[in-house]
Amino acid sequence: MIGACRHGDKCSKRHNSPINSYTIVIYNMYVPPRDYKDLHALTEDFESFYEDVFLEAARFGEVQELIVCENKTDHLNGNVYIRYSTIDAAKAARDALITRWYGERPLYCDLSHVTDFREAVCKSYEEGTCDRGEQCNFIHRRIIGYHIANGLMLSQWKSRHIMPQHRSDEARNTGHVAHSSAAVTAPLPPSA
Repeated sequence: MIGACRHGDKCSKRHNSPINSYTIVIYNMYVPPRDYKDLHALTEDFESFYEDVFLEAARFGEVQELIVCENKTDHLNGNVYIRYSTIDAAKAARDALITRWYGERPLYCDLSHVTDFREAVCKSYEEGTCDRGEQCNFIHRRIIGYHIANGLMLSQWKSRHIMPQHRSDEARNTGHVAHSSAAVTAPLPPSA
């Protein structure tokens, strides 16, 4: 479940937002430019957007994951999911961002049921084989360049003097987190 219903307000089911969550969703926040000249310009626009959002989100607490949907359906297109290390950080972000604007549009956000993106991301899409198109209700994640994600995570860790909370055995042994398309990952700072 990714906390977005294709039927919106017309759905016959009642969709309750969670009272507590580590994750917020900002609905339809990313709007790619319509008149970009080439793929490079589109990539630069997305990287700039991602950096803006990450830096603002990190003001409220440690960002563990930030995912932007590129699904074509209205209920998922441009949604931004941000998972924090604490529930309090997620609530603070939601409460602050709900009153803000981005790109001359108001932000609509809420706490999300998603806490583990491994189950919410479309594995077929990641492999380039999703044939459900607009019917797919799993996240079609827009991939950010590793150098951007790496720099943002390192900057966050250094500014907060923190170590990430979830370290794999490989990270404990080598000091690095293996790059994966399942999450924004970065090398871990040296142990103190």
